[in-house]
Amino acid sequence: MERHARPRPPRRARPSLARRYPDAAGIDCGAAAHVVAVPPDRDAESVRTFATFTGDLHRLAAWLTACRITHVAMESTGVYWIPVFDILEAHGFQVLLVNARHIRHVPGRKSDVADCEWLRDLHIHGLLRGSFRPSAAIVALRTYLRHRAMLIELAATQVQRMQKALVQMNLLLPRVVSDIAGATGLRILRAIVAGERDPATLARHRDYRCHATEAEIVAALTGHYRPELVFTLQQHLELFDSCQRQLAGCDHAIEAQLAQLAATVPVPAAPLPAPRGRVTPRDNDPRFDVRTPLYRLTGTDLSQIDGIGPANALRLIAEIGTDMTRWPTAGHFTSWLALAPHNKISGGRLLSSRTVPSANRAAATLRLAAVNLGRTQTALGAFYRRLAYRVGKAKAVTATARKLAILVYRTLKEGLVYRDPGADAYDRAHRAAVVRRLRQRAVSLGFELVSTTTGEVTGGTVS
Repeated sequence: MERHARPRPPRRARPSLARRYPDAAGIDCGAAAHVVAVPPDRDAESVRTFATFTGDLHRLAAWLTACRITHVAMESTGVYWIPVFDILEAHGFQVLLVNARHIRHVPGRKSDVADCEWLRDLHIHGLLRGSFRPSAAIVALRTYLRHRAMLIELAATQVQRMQKALVQMNLLLPRVVSDIAGATGLRILRAIVAGERDPATLARHRDYRCHATEAEIVAALTGHYRPELVFTLQQHLELFDSCQRQLAGCDHAIEAQLAQLAATVPVPAAPLPAPRGRVTPRDNDPRFDVRTPLYRLTGTDLSQIDGIGPANALRLIAEIGTDMTRWPTAGHFTSWLALAPHNKISGGRLLSSRTVPSANRAAATLRLAAVNLGRTQTALGAFYRRLAYRVGKAKAVTATARKLAILVYRTLKEGLVYRDPGADAYDRAHRAAVVRRLRQRAVSLGFELVSTTTGEVTGGTVS
């Protein structure tokens, strides 16, 4: 059966391409030079090339000012656009950052000069859409958190390499200890690199909470202690410890930035709600109070939403900021996150509604929260499990992440206070909706629904 798209009102046609921003310029950013194009009537040399040094960027801004430019468009090429963006914004220009994917399919633009001229012409006629970029203070918080995520990945890499060295020596510690970076594992590793080789002595470092017995640890630590592999184990352990020290310093910087952001807004009238779910932080979560400064900054507690703990709330705020007016509706927000269907329509027929691939970090956080919700007895968890059974886990993760995104949007913009109705309430509501649709379908076909339990014809309200 063909799926047809829902009819929508026709878009109002423009009588002609109006010059919406006549004082606009285009910049093609590069590693060694930036090519800039202004309207031909502003300078005899309308296209110029500037080096990427700071002094040259200030000369670029002075030239644009002399050419009476007020708006600038540039592609988000790697990280080369960031210094240009910051300097031009500091000089008072309205800078538009454009996703290169949106304009790359136009043929004939195979040079830097053609690129910047095409950006200029499109921006003059108002045909470009800017990418989202939060305020400078939120960008600083985002930088800290992204660096922290990189440190966690580096530490995880060192753990994997320590496991490899242990296995090569036939020391099967990872088989009896769930995490070699835990209390028992680190004590044993430090004793090994300090020169201890007796398995019985090493097993005495077992933590009382460890599920493995001392005899099992002795058997796992009986192996061939090769000097070169012990050396590599020591090197990776030192790198792991260095990552932990860097993480502690990064947490201090994040805490200070959060306190600075929270100090710029008034204290909310209502007190901080009681925490829901887990109170102690997880292994890789920040080791300081996150909820209090976030509550003062946003005026609401995102961690009340199922699946959005304090750490996830911090990651989301660092990626999306606190100003939800940047997205007119929740649909715009979910579309920016690439969690909404991307409908491809031709001839009135819906060809595809798959979501577009995206590396959006906020969407990744919501997807991870959706996966964790599948193991909870909440309404969102019941929704995830129902969809996972019907359409598969991949689509269920996307749909649940979209629901979370809408809740986050409404919480930050409208002050929504989320209260979980529970999995049982969701199942009852879903069953009622299914029975209602079945009854409507039966009536349209001239039939009636009969309860197999009571033998009565169903009618009226459905509970």
